[in-house]
Amino acid sequence: MIDSQGFRPNVAIVVANADDRVLWARRRGRRGWQFPQGGIQEGEAPEGALYRELAEEVGLRPADVALLGRTQGWLRYRLPRHLIRRQDSPVCVGQKQVWFLLRLISNENRIRLDRDAKPEFDQWMWLDYREAPRQVVFFKRRVYERALRQLAPLLVPGHDPARGAGPRTAGHRG
Repeated sequence: MIDSQGFRPNVAIVVANADDRVLWARRRGRRGWQFPQGGIQEGEAPEGALYRELAEEVGLRPADVALLGRTQGWLRYRLPRHLIRRQDSPVCVGQKQVWFLLRLISNENRIRLDRDAKPEFDQWMWLDYREAPRQVVFFKRRVYERALRQLAPLLVPGHDPARGAGPRTAGHRG
């Protein structure tokens, strides 16, 4: 499903643990790391896509998480020209996303990357949320910064969004 401007509707999922570190996953067979995300299907509400993608990509169910909040409106990013598949119809030029912030309320051993027939990720770890925009592929950085600026007050009470994302050390799994 691609909108009239060439953007694919999508959800992005930020799962925080009790220490306010976030789930960071490596794309299967690649070097790139990112938050779980996935397309919204025809007739599907963003929250429905959130829980479907959460189960498909990291094996978590609604009972494993608490919904803390979401971004307002659509946040967009464009694909670099060399990644646009011009032969597709309609042509997708990027993604428009609603971002959700969740708190993991079950044990982290519930995180499973192998629940789907074609796993999206092959490794995961916990990361300081402020580090994510610096670690993600270049063309997603600005959307990560905007989304995390909106979500930060829900994760870190008293956070000043004007301070932005400062440098932090990447976390380790478990």
